[in-house]
Amino acid sequence: MGHGSSKEDDSSSSSSDADTKPSRISRLKQKLHLHRRHHHHTSASSPHQKLHAAEDFSGIALLTLINAEMKFKDKWLACVSFGEQTFRTNISDQTDKPIWNCERKLLLERNGPRVARISVFETNRLSKNNLIGYCEINLLDYLTQDSDSDLETFDLLDPVSSDKVVGHICLSCNVEDPIETEKNFARRILSIMDYNEDGKLSFSEFSDLINAFGNNVAASKVSAEVKEKLFKAADKNGDGVVSMDELAELLALQQEKEPIMNCCPVCGEIVEVSDKLNTVVHLTLCFDEGTGNQVMTGGFLTEKQASYGWMFKLSEWAHFSSYDVGLNSGSSASHILVCDRKTKRLVEELIDAKIVLSMRAIYQSKIGLGLIDKGAKEILQSISERQGRQMNSVESAKDISKFVEFFEDQINMAEVKYPLEHFKTFNEFFVRELKPGARPIASLERDDVAVCAADSRLMAFKSVQDSLRFWIKGRKFSIQGLLGKEICSNAFVDGTLVIFRLAPQDYHRFHFPVSGTIEQFVNIPGCLYTVNPIAVNSKYCNVFTENKRVVSIISTEEFGKVAFVAIGATMVGSITFVKKEGDIVKKGDEFGYFSFGGSTVICVFEKDAIEIDDDLIVNSGRSLETLVSVGMTLGVSIKKPAGAGLPNLESCVLGD
Repeated sequence: MGHGSSKEDDSSSSSSDADTKPSRISRLKQKLHLHRRHHHHTSASSPHQKLHAAEDFSGIALLTLINAEMKFKDKWLACVSFGEQTFRTNISDQTDKPIWNCERKLLLERNGPRVARISVFETNRLSKNNLIGYCEINLLDYLTQDSDSDLETFDLLDPVSSDKVVGHICLSCNVEDPIETEKNFARRILSIMDYNEDGKLSFSEFSDLINAFGNNVAASKVSAEVKEKLFKAADKNGDGVVSMDELAELLALQQEKEPIMNCCPVCGEIVEVSDKLNTVVHLTLCFDEGTGNQVMTGGFLTEKQASYGWMFKLSEWAHFSSYDVGLNSGSSASHILVCDRKTKRLVEELIDAKIVLSMRAIYQSKIGLGLIDKGAKEILQSISERQGRQMNSVESAKDISKFVEFFEDQINMAEVKYPLEHFKTFNEFFVRELKPGARPIASLERDDVAVCAADSRLMAFKSVQDSLRFWIKGRKFSIQGLLGKEICSNAFVDGTLVIFRLAPQDYHRFHFPVSGTIEQFVNIPGCLYTVNPIAVNSKYCNVFTENKRVVSIISTEEFGKVAFVAIGATMVGSITFVKKEGDIVKKGDEFGYFSFGGSTVICVFEKDAIEIDDDLIVNSGRSLETLVSVGMTLGVSIKKPAGAGLPNLESCVLGD
């Protein structure tokens, strides 16, 4: 369709003398501009200022996977995960040196994802493909490093042992100039609306353009005079037609005032002027994807989904399983997706397929829960006790290496305090300690900053009502039911709720989210349902208020009282605390640990005591858990000090 591309310019420049070719850093300085639309003006600012402007840059990075060198021959597939999107290359020939030359444009947003994960799979079309190696690249760091070449080779790391190199991958990445982005988009529009193919828009073609893109002008049904005024504003040289450069300039200038285009013609999203995402960049990316200009296949949420063979695609088509962000019910419960807070990337939680099917059968049906009510609770208790004894046996140690291998890159042995051979039972490994400094505590000297209490999948809600709307579907859930009548107060009833869900592969020691004094412990007996979202999202059971749990109250100066609830789960009969009533504690200190299985910690803050970090609230509002680590920021105290607003009587002076 005659779409232009800046790659033609790149190819011509590559033929010039290598000695005169500018380095990548100098090319980046020429291309990066402030997010605001003033890049048409030159600036005499220093290089440091220009690099600082890169932090606010919102533009497009062109990532190309060129080839790889592996240690054995196979048919190879590569996936790129960036933010909430994953893309895949074509499958190579049978070789140990696969060549892809596949590219994808990625959006670099201010405060958005920066780290791209590239994974290489050996393919098995009948079932699933095996992850062999991966690397993670901070695109902004890569683009801003000083180098004479856009090409670079990265080590591919073993997902089981990150200190082992299993291959190498060659790629390139460069930034598309925002001015060139506008011109390319204008060129694409011209190719559609330019009926006589003269490379320019007449007034009638310009009017059709205005009417076609769901814009404010068309929506208000204004007269042709207004359209003519816009046309004349675009026609700078007065030749009666609008050229590509003139259209690009009109789009850039008008988007700051009253956007000509406020509806994306590809995805249908309403796009508005925003500091977060430039409208023209959005339209350009969407337009490229909609017209098939990109080589890598998109539409995937995780690398695991992108790497599946045709057998999975058949099951997805037949609704046996599916991928989606949000509440886990029905077929979507087969795949639990969480947002990694560090990388801002969607990742899939590993769980055995047979276990998923059994949990769906039990927890998401009246019949399944009916069976539990008729005696299965005692069975779960018995299973947990028996499994606990087994995991404390010397024979269980042989399962440790299998466990680590199954969870591949989700367990980082480099952080663990002792090597695998140190652990004499599986439970010793399960409650493993980490090396000092493995979990830095945010704002350690500020007690008004709360931190995450566990390596976990987090959900945070400003009120119980929000938690019931977005996550907890048990019909009888309440703060009073969770804490018990002995502890619950009115301040807690309307308070903020934070749920830390630990999966089996996680570090299972929990820590204090705040500094203060432990007032009391209360043991509440109960069942041992699973705390998996499949059960939490079920309307047929009330996991948090029926499970065995221990409630502790921490008294603080900055947050008032904080309820800390450690909840047992299937296979978790043992909750161990390393602190006692009356202890003065510091945020980040270890509080206790769970023995084998999944488990959960819930913190309840008093009403108007804490302002939870925005990203956690936003994800929770999407029914999307956030993968966090101990010590990450949770929120800031907004509680008014006791006696605030009262006059200081000692400083008062009585008048005559």
